Amino acid sequence: MPFQKVTPEKLSQSVVRQIERLILQGILRPGERLPSERDLSEKLGVSRPSLREAIAELQEAGLLVTRAGAGIYVAEVLGAAFSPALIRLFASHDEAVSDYLDFRRDMEGLAAERAARLGSDTDLQVIDTIFHRMEAAHQKRDPSDEARLDAEFHMAIIEASHNVIMLHMMRAMFDLLRAGVFYNRQMMFKRRTTRATLLDQHRAINAALQRRNPEAARAAIEAHLGYIQIELEELRRAERHEEIARLRIEQERDR
Repeated sequence: MPFQKVTPEKLSQSVVRQIERLILQGILRPGERLPSERDLSEKLGVSRPSLREAIAELQEAGLLVTRAGAGIYVAEVLGAAFSPALIRLFASHDEAVSDYLDFRRDMEGLAAERAARLGSDTDLQVIDTIFHRMEAAHQKRDPSDEARLDAEFHMAIIEASHNVIMLHMMRAMFDLLRAGVFYNRQMMFKRRTTRATLLDQHRAINAALQRRNPEAARAAIEAHLGYIQIELEELRRAERHEEIARLRIEQERDR
């Protein structure tokens, strides 16, 4: 018979499973520092030896890392989603930007639909709070805060979709975006008219989500990312024209 005696689970295994679940759900994020050993053992209600055993197992699994004199951190597992060679290819070919935005449009459209249907009231409150912070940041001349909140807004929607595979995949994609692999997000915020349009688009996305309208949320996401695609192409075209103009003026000076 395929039955085995039931044995109580070791405390260290309970700790392992809880931390694994928090990483999987995206609650503990890559690079995030864990509480001190004393605080963590108290929060979990386990002894320090049990906690140390669990931490050692998670380190061996590559989920946690120890930094000398700094503590224990969630490993930067998302960075491993793309090889350095592939990242260099992304950064050096313009078609990667278009494909990236197509991919985001499909994935985030689905995420927005799911968030409108499956997101909790708290999920939607988080999205709404980030949007209102974007409104406040919009008043500043420096667009860096608004650009950062833009990424947080989109990630909050993905988190509210409650699909852990999509969550970790899109976090990896956004990490590359933050690093400027696909395009410099702050370039999108240089022109005041563009910033105003982007804010209006985020307002429309937020409004559809708060109404729990999946179709409208998806349509708003698709319109927003389609606009970004057009704007980036115009920026690239303007850069090419400027380069030609510089060559012409240099030629004129040499005559």
